[in-house]
Parts: sequence; structure tokens; C-alpha cells
Amino acid sequence: MRAPVCAALLLLLLSDAATHQFTDQEMAAVRQRIKSMFYHAYNSYLDNAFPYDELRPLTCDGQDTWGSFSLTLIDALDTLLVLGNRTEFQRVASLLQDTVDFDIDVNASVFETNIRVVGGLLSAHLLAGRAGMELEPGWPCSGPLLRMAEDAARKLLPAFQTPTGMPYGTVNLLHGVSPTETPVTCTAGVGTFILEFAMLSRLTGDPTFENAARRALRALWKTRSDIGLVGNHIDILSKKWVAQDAGIGAGVDSYFEYLVKGAIMLQDEELLNMFQAYDQAIQNYTRFDDWYLWVQMHKGTVSMPVFQSLEAFWPGLQSLLGNLDSAVRTFQNYYSVWRQFGGLPEFYSIPQGYTVDKREGYPLRPELIESAMYLFRATGDHTYLQLGFDALESIERIAKTPCGYASVKDLRDHQLDNRMESFFLAETIKYLYLLFDPTHFLHGGGTEGDGSWEEGGDGGQCVLGAGGFIFNTEAHPLDPAALYCCSRHAQDHQELRDILLSLSQPDGRSKPPAKQTEDPPPNPSDSIALKPGEKRTPPLLSCPVQPFNARLSIFGQVFTDNT
Repeated sequence: MRAPVCAALLLLLLSDAATHQFTDQEMAAVRQRIKSMFYHAYNSYLDNAFPYDELRPLTCDGQDTWGSFSLTLIDALDTLLVLGNRTEFQRVASLLQDTVDFDIDVNASVFETNIRVVGGLLSAHLLAGRAGMELEPGWPCSGPLLRMAEDAARKLLPAFQTPTGMPYGTVNLLHGVSPTETPVTCTAGVGTFILEFAMLSRLTGDPTFENAARRALRALWKTRSDIGLVGNHIDILSKKWVAQDAGIGAGVDSYFEYLVKGAIMLQDEELLNMFQAYDQAIQNYTRFDDWYLWVQMHKGTVSMPVFQSLEAFWPGLQSLLGNLDSAVRTFQNYYSVWRQFGGLPEFYSIPQGYTVDKREGYPLRPELIESAMYLFRATGDHTYLQLGFDALESIERIAKTPCGYASVKDLRDHQLDNRMESFFLAETIKYLYLLFDPTHFLHGGGTEGDGSWEEGGDGGQCVLGAGGFIFNTEAHPLDPAALYCCSRHAQDHQELRDILLSLSQPDGRSKPPAKQTEDPPPNPSDSIALKPGEKRTPPLLSCPVQPFNARLSIFGQVFTDNT
């Protein structure tokens, strides 16, 4: 049991050592290094791998991995704007519209396509105004990138057409779900859709997406064990748990993340209550000395005393809920592992204090840097900047190749693997840059009048870009303000139609409202985004955006409830 002793000594050294205080000039210099890192990887992808999904940095070529979408380009698009490159953002946004086609005979991961493709396109759509792109009237309720996101998400919907509402893990983009598709999928693959699908529904007015995500979440919620835990893999047809290990890491992580972020973005008490119930069980059964282990979901007995690198998102998530003391202590545990290896191994044995056999790799994951960003924002402690600087140095020394940055196959001897996953540009670089730019617009930086805020919706009735962005699990920022740009306008239109209809009835009474479908989202609206081949038709009536609760004015005439 040498590990707890070593970890304790290291934590003592970390706490005793005076943390370096980064000056503004030093932080600016680090940001410049991060930009150079990004463009080395990005240009290598464009030169050697486009239009394939990913760069192979050891052989300087490309490969398709998640569906043949030019995935790295989609994933990196909003990072370009984060780094301030509006010109390249505009070029790539136009290029994707011309080259990406989702009508292809490809089996794609429902989970990965959602977080990377749908999330990436939605984020780029919401940032298009800041990037200086020409916007369609009524943006963000319409636009080419929004239509692309809707098209991609619609290809995923057949996976949700199950008796339980929980989706299959894979879908063919042209033919739907294969008859031979396995019904077993991971927990995260069921519960990681509410951010993208709810945003898509609110922008387009089509409730189908949000309904599907909510139905899957509620079905998964009902399968938790008597002690309040969920396992790792579930049969979506029988609702039987195939893998009964409960934890916060691989296969489960983003499910918990989306309950919290969904609750914040949608102001949804149901999602928050779900997470709080899970969190109580997690704290009771899986937490040991500020580590989180894996336990049997029904009994709570330890099944795997390991730390997984994907768990490093947890301190950042806890900080969003205000649980800073616990988050800081857990982060220090994870940081001690980073300092031991110069990266986070996929699996780390807590009792042995070393890597787990065949899980020694580090594919340049972002989770610990992500938590550092949140905790620095919450505390101002430069310890988190030091982690970011350590990460920058490690990646540069260990993973840099002439053609980009390679995944580390083995942290013990720094062997490299011939792969640069798209999340390196989407998440790792982005979180690293934002960690060292506390006044960035994504943090709510800037003042009124400097172009930080934008008007959106018909007539400019909503304000976007004022801060409070929610990052999906692929680090694509979504602006919660956009949720209210489209539905409010459509609600007023619907109210106007109802009043006019009631006035047209001989007895002044309106027809009973149509029966609603299952689980409609708040403020459903008519679809504004165009589907491929669809022609735009004018609305029945268009009026200035204002509430029509008691009366309305048309051509100077005022109609009241008694008219």
C-alpha cells in the first residue's frame, strides 16, 4: 500500500509549495503558445487528412473513424472563433455546407454524432453572428448551419424508436437501425442528448428532438437500483443492466454531466432533482477519501478500485453546483496522478498507485484541464493555471510530431499511437486557452457597446452572447439565451391566431385546442428551419412581437376580450 503514502506526500508538497502567480503578460504568452499548438495540429489536418475524419500524425495521412463527416473540421470550427480567427471560421463554415453530406450509407455512433456533429454545428450556428457571417432574417431561428445540425440529428431519430425510448448505440444514416444491431448500449449513450436536442427543438420549433431526449432520460431514471445507482451498460429493449458497475467514469460520465448542465440551461427542476438523488447515492457508496471508486450498483460493494481519466470532469461539474471544498480535494488527487506521469492514464489503480495493465495510454483527453478551467473561475487560485501550464509542457514534449499531436500509447515510456482524435482541437486546446483567458467572451467578458452582445430573433427581441454559455460534453458552447429567441415569437403568433379564430366564430367562441402529443417541450413553435428540398411558406399572419394576452391592435383597431 505504498500509493496512499506517496499520494499523501505529494499532496503535502503541492500544498506547501508556493504557487506561482501568473502575470497578465505571462498568461498572454501562454495563450500565444496554445494558439501555435492549435495551428500546428489544425494545419496538419488540413494538409494531410482532410476530408477524412481524423489525422494520423505518425504517418501524415487521414482516416474515417466516426462516420466520414470531416469530423475534425466540424469539431474545430468553434475553436477557431474562440482563438479569434473569424476569417477561417467563415471559410470553414462555407466549406462544410458545400462538402458535408449526411445522406450516406454509413453506420454512425448516435452518441458521438450528437456531441461532435450536432453539437459542433449548433455552436457554430449560434456563434455565426460574432464571427461576422451574413445572417438570415430571424437568426438564430434559421440559418444554414442550423439546418445542417437538424439534418444530422434527424438521421439519429430512428435509433430512439424503441419500446422504452432509449436509443440504440449505432444507426445507419441512410437506412436507419440495422435489424442485427445490438440492444446493449452504455448509460451515457442513453442520457447525453438533452442539451443538443432541446436547443434544436427550441430553435426550429420541432418538439420531436427534445421529446426523444426527455423520454430516454425518464426511462433511464426508472431503471436505477434500490440504492439509487445506475450501471454501465443496459439492454435498451428489456431494461436489464448488462454491466452493473456503478461509477462516474467511462460509459456513465456525460449522463450525470447533462443532468446538471441541462438543469442549468433549461432551468429544469426535474433534471436537477434527478442529479441530486444520484449524487447522494454516489457520495454514499462510491466516494472514498475524495476518490470515486466503482461499486456494484445493487449492493454498493467495491468492484474496481480504480480512477479513470474520464472521471476528471467531476470536480468541474461539482463546482457548477457550488460544492467547491469537495471539488478542490478531488482535483488535487487527480492532479497528483498527472504529476506522476505527465498525463492521466486511462486507468489508475488507487491501491497500487500505478497504471492498470493495457490501460496506460493518454489520448490527449481534456477532462482535467476542463475542471481546472471551472475551478480557476470559481476560486482564482493559480494552482489551476499551473496545471494548465504543466499540461501544455507535457503535450509539447511527449506528443508533438512533425504532423500534429499523437495520442500517447503508454505513459510509462511515452510510446505514441497513430491517432489525433478530434476532441484534441475541440476540447483540450479550447479549455486550455480559456483557462488562461479569464476575460474571454465565453466567460461573459467584455462590456456593453464593444460588440459582446448581439440581437437575435425577428425584430431583435432577444439578446445573445452576454455570457453564461453552457459547454456540451465535447466543449461546444451553447448560449441559453437562444432558447428564448424563437419560441416566444411563435407563441405570440399562435396566441394571435387563436384570438382571430375565436373572433371568426359566429358565437365568438373558439374551437377546442388540438390534442397535444406526448411530452411537448415548453413553448413549442412551428418549425422555422427548412428541411432539404422544402420550400419556405409565409406564415398565416405576421405582426410585431408583443404579448397578446388581453388585447391586440391591427391597423389601429383594438380588440378586447369583450369585442
